[in-house]
Amino acid sequence: MSVTWLTKQLSTHGIELSDKQQQQFQTYYQMLVEWNEKMNLTSITEEHEVYLKHFYDSIAASFYTDLTKELTICDIGAGAGFPSIPLKIIFPNLKVTIVDSLNKRIHFLNQLADALDLEHVSFVHDRAETFGKGVYRESYDIVTARAVARLSVLSELCIPLVKKGGQFIALKSSKGEEELEEARFGIGVLGGKVLDTISYELPENAGERQMIIIDKRSQTPKKYPRKPGTPNKSPLLEK
Repeated sequence: MSVTWLTKQLSTHGIELSDKQQQQFQTYYQMLVEWNEKMNLTSITEEHEVYLKHFYDSIAASFYTDLTKELTICDIGAGAGFPSIPLKIIFPNLKVTIVDSLNKRIHFLNQLADALDLEHVSFVHDRAETFGKGVYRESYDIVTARAVARLSVLSELCIPLVKKGGQFIALKSSKGEEELEEARFGIGVLGGKVLDTISYELPENAGERQMIIIDKRSQTPKKYPRKPGTPNKSPLLEK
C-alpha cells in the first residue's frame, strides 16, 4: 500500500501520520484518479507515482521550513492541489487559499476539500495577475508555487501577494538555480531577496528538486503585477 510507504518515509523526517491523515491521502488519490478521467488534472496516475511525485514531493517543502505555526498560505496555479493540500493534511493549522485560472479545477478542489473534511481552505477562480492587485495583495505569510512557470515569471505573480516579512517559496526541478540567475533582477524590483536555495533528492532516484526561498523585504511597487499575460510574455529581466 502506497500510504504505508508514505507513512514510513515521513516518519524518518519526524512526521507521524494519524489514521485520519492516512485515510485522507487514500481518498485524495482515489478522487484524483476518478476526476482525472473527466478533466486533465495530472499525467501521473499510477498509485505509487502519485504518492512519490505528488504527495511526498509536496510535503518535502516542510522538511526545510517551519509550517507548524498558524500561517496563511496562498498557492498559485496549484492544479490538483499541489503542494498546498498535502501540506494542509499534514499541518491542519495552515489557512490555505488556492488561486487557479481554470474553473473546473476549482470545482474539483471544492469537492476534494469536502471529502477530506478540510477547514480554513478557500479556492479562487482568478488569474494571479488580477488576484495580486486586489484586497489580498501583500496579505499572506507564505506564497507557494510548484512547477507552474519559470521563476522570472512566477516572481511577478507571487511576490506581490506576500506580506512584508513573509516568504515566497518556489518548488522547482533541478534547473531551479539556472532560473534563479535569470530571475534575480525581477525579485529585487518586486521587493524580494533570495534567502536560500535548497537542493534535495526524492526517494528511489526519482529526481532532484530545488526549493528557492525568497524573503519579502519591502512593498511591491503598485504597477506589479502587470496585466494578465504580460509577465509571461515580458518577464522582468535585467537589461
